[in-house]
Amino acid sequence: MLELLKPINLGPISVKNRIVMAAMTRSRADRNGVVGEMTARYYAQRAGAGLIISEAINISEQAIGSPHTPGLYTAEQVEAWKKVTASVHAKGGVIFAQLWHTGRVGHSVDRKGELPVAPSAIAIPQGQHHTSRGVQPYETPRALSVPEIKSIVRDYAQAARNALEAGFDGVELHGANGYLPNQFLAESANQRTDEYGGSVENRSRFILEVIDELIAVAGHERVGVKLSPLHCYAGIALADPVSTFTYLIGEINKRNLLFVELKRRSPLYPAPVHYPTQDEISLFGSLSQVTVIANSGYNRETAGQELDRGIARMVSFGTPFISNPDLPERFALNALLAPSDQKTWYVGGEKGYTDYSFLEPVKEVTGQII
Repeated sequence: MLELLKPINLGPISVKNRIVMAAMTRSRADRNGVVGEMTARYYAQRAGAGLIISEAINISEQAIGSPHTPGLYTAEQVEAWKKVTASVHAKGGVIFAQLWHTGRVGHSVDRKGELPVAPSAIAIPQGQHHTSRGVQPYETPRALSVPEIKSIVRDYAQAARNALEAGFDGVELHGANGYLPNQFLAESANQRTDEYGGSVENRSRFILEVIDELIAVAGHERVGVKLSPLHCYAGIALADPVSTFTYLIGEINKRNLLFVELKRRSPLYPAPVHYPTQDEISLFGSLSQVTVIANSGYNRETAGQELDRGIARMVSFGTPFISNPDLPERFALNALLAPSDQKTWYVGGEKGYTDYSFLEPVKEVTGQII
């Protein structure tokens, strides 16, 4: 049997295969951050994955970075997510909520005129942000006070409570891709001189405080974290990424989380010359004493090779799941994958969301399989 298709115990959760549907922003929520019936259909269609990690979900109004992204901080939002989790569970699936605070990766256009917040008042140096009024230059964020940081930590805890109420099987902290926890880790975004800046221990304090709160709410066997140690999206650069993430993963080991999902760097965002060239799974996954989920850029063959190395126990897939809702079945049959229409990735509606086809079922006629 293909290694990807073998069942596995993920802590207290038995999953049917080692294929994870990675979190992907799809921008189908309404203006109040509420998901609808088509979101329930979208996730139910993909419940063949061993584990679904939801699209990133804003933990508070302050956390919002992009338009039409969902939330988990109002009663209406929680009720809407209940329909999603119920639809996944009805198909025998497992789904975790990815908890999100975008920090400086946002724009006041979609924040009721409020500037984004960050560890320090440092703008993302290049690129533009997608907003409800088209692309806009990145703004200089407002630096958070210590009391505000403590309040955000509490917001994560409340979002975890809301996720469990909504029926999610657990939560994943989005600590990757240049968002707020990643900003605290990186000197390019964090030049604080208080207990949240400077040393690796201080720069790691925020993400570890959040993890501790999530564990207090959900238990360590219902909490995972996504990290992108060498991915330089949104102006993220660390003076010494190896020592920073070696320390952080050591602390995660002490907390015995359910899993750590490691995203590999993208060639679209070249790393500084001082960054290591070794791949993230070898360099950091080998340090992990909790389950490693390898993420980003894998196909059927390379995912199998990754599992054969023995560091990662599961592999998460993003883009292939958009246009192949039955991705595990296609992998089992080594069937062709359907391409996705990138123009519909972040555009509201059913098109490019729930209208992708499934494989035709195999029929048996006169004793022969055709």
